[in-house]
Amino acid sequence: MGGLQTNHAAMLRAIAAILVTVLIGGCARGAPATTPAPTATPLVDAAPSPSPLPPTAPPATPTKAPPTPADELSPTAAPTALPSPTPTPEPSPTATTAAALPPASALTIQEYAVPRGSRPHDVAPAPDGGVWYTAQGAGALGRLDPATGETRHIPLGAGSAPHGVIVGPDGAPWITDSGLNAIVRVDPLTETVERFPLPADKANANLNTAAFDGSGVLWFTGQNGVYGQLDPASGQIAAFDAPRGRGPYGIAATPAGLVYYASLAGSHIARIDPATDAATVLDPPTPGPGARRVWSDSRGRIWVSEWNAGQLSMYDPAAEAWRAWRLPGGSPLAYAVYVDERDAVWLSDFGANALVRFDPVRETFDVVTLPSSPANVRQILGRPGEVWGAESGVDKLVVVRSP
Repeated sequence: MGGLQTNHAAMLRAIAAILVTVLIGGCARGAPATTPAPTATPLVDAAPSPSPLPPTAPPATPTKAPPTPADELSPTAAPTALPSPTPTPEPSPTATTAAALPPASALTIQEYAVPRGSRPHDVAPAPDGGVWYTAQGAGALGRLDPATGETRHIPLGAGSAPHGVIVGPDGAPWITDSGLNAIVRVDPLTETVERFPLPADKANANLNTAAFDGSGVLWFTGQNGVYGQLDPASGQIAAFDAPRGRGPYGIAATPAGLVYYASLAGSHIARIDPATDAATVLDPPTPGPGARRVWSDSRGRIWVSEWNAGQLSMYDPAAEAWRAWRLPGGSPLAYAVYVDERDAVWLSDFGANALVRFDPVRETFDVVTLPSSPANVRQILGRPGEVWGAESGVDKLVVVRSP
């Protein structure tokens, strides 16, 4: 009996020892489950999110992007869709133009009175800061000092009725004088007047305007069906019959030195061949537009003011193609045209009594209303930052200045 109890006690102790060992071993193996694994969180973050709209990925909105320059140059844009003569909105900051135009709000305008009865027809800024003008009503060449507002007249001779004036490569003013039927040069220092009469068979040519080609030869127009040339070096002058008779009016040279003229009565422009002196007619698509004046931009494209059509046209010689834009307003009458150093195109509009600026990149107009009426600006010319016009109707010169 005592032996059985002893064996029973020993058995209980062995079982207890086994249980303790099992419990201790189990606790040692379960310890890692009580501590978070250090790599668990990164693995979860690196996994692709099942959400279809991740909060860090904003939705794409391509339709709200600013217009590109290609949008602004769309051939479907219609400048005539701006009937109001008020300034148009400024270009988008994303526009990439070679020379952005200053806003219309930055332009200033100033008028200068000239002697009564002068009837200034054309104007030409001088290299020294002065301004030449033809005083058609006085038979004289006028000069304005913009700093003081003072003017003086240089008589050109009995019967003079000067029309156009430009400054030549020699720095002197050259005049087309319909009254004298001659080209006239005035020395800017001595004010000596030199005349170059047209050939006898071209009497009463009704001389209009002039331009120098790339060789320094002066070309001129006469509304009675004449165009011609004067070589300042030799003094030799020649005149030719225009291809379609009456009409040659405005004339201009391209940066390459090629000469184009406009025919008001003939409603076309013409290009002069420097090798043969022949004029080739270039008809615009608009019938009977009344092409009055022409000017070239820096690319050699020819801009035309069309009096009858009330529009601005452009001929691209490289593409042999035309485009046209009607001026804003109800009854535009486009008279003069000029392209400034930024390639902005300026026109005078008798219908609106205004100067009109055209942006060829955006194809939009800005209208600068003239202070005096009827100003009747018959010609425009300029220098950097200034666009000058001759207000024949009110005996004044006008300048629009831009920054």
